Amino acid sequence: MTIDFSLILALGAAITGVIWLLDILFFARNRKLDDELTESAGRERDTPTKEESEPFLVEYSKFLFPVFFIVLILRGFVAEPFKIPSGSMIPTLEIGDFILVSKFSYGLRVPVINKKILDLGTPERGDVVVFRFPREPQIDYIKRVVGLPGDQIAYYNKQLYINGEAVKTTEVSRSTFGFTEYVRFKEDLPGGYSHEMRLSSNPAHFDLVTTVPKGHYFVMGDNRDNSNDSRVWGFVPDENLKGRAFAIWMNWQGWNHWPKWQRVGSIK
Repeated sequence: MTIDFSLILALGAAITGVIWLLDILFFARNRKLDDELTESAGRERDTPTKEESEPFLVEYSKFLFPVFFIVLILRGFVAEPFKIPSGSMIPTLEIGDFILVSKFSYGLRVPVINKKILDLGTPERGDVVVFRFPREPQIDYIKRVVGLPGDQIAYYNKQLYINGEAVKTTEVSRSTFGFTEYVRFKEDLPGGYSHEMRLSSNPAHFDLVTTVPKGHYFVMGDNRDNSNDSRVWGFVPDENLKGRAFAIWMNWQGWNHWPKWQRVGSIK
């Protein structure tokens, strides 16, 4: 089950805000009038403080509304945290990385309904982006943009081609896990952007040639042989974009692991 935190925050802000507003418009005034009538009648009683005279529900709504509202705004328009659940972006991102995603890099969108209200930019080749999975929009995916609208993308025998040109790769290191050898490469994408990715010794199982349509992007995982990406299910529409991943602020895989603070830093 996927939890929609934006919806929870929006509902929390709406409910507490309505309770607070109704109290201001109707009930707070009546409580004040009651206090004034009691005093004018000369009745002896202990005068409660403002906090004591307010109902429990109103008191907590006044406290929680600013919290819900501020977090909703920050999470919806500034930066949103995500946790990496899989190894599809190794070596750039590891399982357990907690990342921050800029929500304004590709335009401001209304939380919950994801409607763009202000266009501030578009993804560049090489950006690591978080998006709503086109086949199941309630699930968030993270991949790297390799194809922009209009690009011809080809992938043969584990070699990426963009607009007819083979993307240059330079071997960085080799490692073995079990019976599989992994080779780490530095990949130089057109436009001057470089990043690291890795390939395995397993047989190639993705071969394709396609053209990215207008308003869409072709994305791939840096762990090329272990990634469910555009080679399998197609393109990412612009309206599915949630933001650009720009920093790792912690790595913690669970209660039986220590946090890896050395993972903290920017995402390349």
